[in-house]
Amino acid sequence: MTDVDAQVAAAGAGGVALMLGLLLTEPLRRFALYRGIADHPSARKAHTRPTPYLGGVAIAVATLAAGAGAAFAGRAFDPVLGVLLVGAALMCVLGLVDDLRQLSPGIRLCAETVAAAVVVLVGGHPDVFGGTLDVVLSVLWIVFVMNAFNLLDNMDGAASSLCVVISGFLCLTALAEGAAGMGVVMAALAGSCLGFLFYNRHPARIFLGDAGSLFLGFTLASAMMVVHGDVEGLGGPASLLLATLVPTLDTTLVMLSRYLESRPLLQGGTDHIAHRLRWMGMTVQQVVRCLSVFAVVCCLSATLVIRGLLAPGVALAAACLVGAGAVGLLLKVPSGATVVRCVDGPARSPVAGRTRLAMRLRDSAGARNRTGPLQPVVGPPPQGGQATTTLSPTAGAAVTQQ
Repeated sequence: MTDVDAQVAAAGAGGVALMLGLLLTEPLRRFALYRGIADHPSARKAHTRPTPYLGGVAIAVATLAAGAGAAFAGRAFDPVLGVLLVGAALMCVLGLVDDLRQLSPGIRLCAETVAAAVVVLVGGHPDVFGGTLDVVLSVLWIVFVMNAFNLLDNMDGAASSLCVVISGFLCLTALAEGAAGMGVVMAALAGSCLGFLFYNRHPARIFLGDAGSLFLGFTLASAMMVVHGDVEGLGGPASLLLATLVPTLDTTLVMLSRYLESRPLLQGGTDHIAHRLRWMGMTVQQVVRCLSVFAVVCCLSATLVIRGLLAPGVALAAACLVGAGAVGLLLKVPSGATVVRCVDGPARSPVAGRTRLAMRLRDSAGARNRTGPLQPVVGPPPQGGQATTTLSPTAGAAVTQQ
């Protein structure tokens, strides 16, 4: 397949996937409502009305059908791509089962690890340390990104918008590297997410569910691993970290804040980056745009690293400094674990949130003297987001959704 043919195939796959995403989402939404497959509001969730799952199934079907079809038609289908697509389909099924009946974290992690290991062994990985250590780190990284995307699916349109950005840049990188089949699939993934966004943007009428977030995370992480498989030295880790910096920082912030507040690490809550930005006064749309713009900058930086225009060491140091600074600042913003729920509409300012928190803590302190130990105040941020999750941040109906 020539470069022009690959570009045409990618454009066609993206367009077909977009149309399939549009056409499939509404029937699945109605089916989910009919069968009661919905995420219900709770104290640890930001949405206020039952919202159906199964949006991820529409994305998976649209991506696999359009991407595989275009790759076959252009004779760009290869065994590595086949392994990746089969693994992505299995991760979608795994997430769907978890949406319908909650799986144990152990079963989920085992299945995710096996799928990631097969992709790494078949498709390759960046060569940093050499030997088995690179294989182990690559598998762990794919599993981490899967669960980070599962956690990131915590606000209307957030995860799907970021997937459009990352998969779009990955499509361009794959086409430039001569990986036409991978570029076509990434174009299909971006198109299907765009189609889904018509229903998932605020106020969302359907959520991704675990089926969608695991599918997105696995497909993106595996594709990045394969495309950067021939990169040596720090270039591979730097480009991978930059491309996934948003979900990485979100997971880091959540785990660190829960540890500092002595809360269960695997218990869902409204303490993510998106929720804290809401408490700073942003609307849901502004939060999604802010995260998307930041992802664009990160993906551009990753592209410069791959092209040799930016030193990998400098890129890694800059990413760590920016990430540490962002996490440090966001830790100072009240989270849903310590503030009370707001009414519908724009989020109140951090000052108002801290004042209200101080009053609650003062009242709670008085009550503690009379009734016992102080109990944490629990409640999600203002309306406008989805729920968060547990361990793999699952969106299971029995626990919480991202």
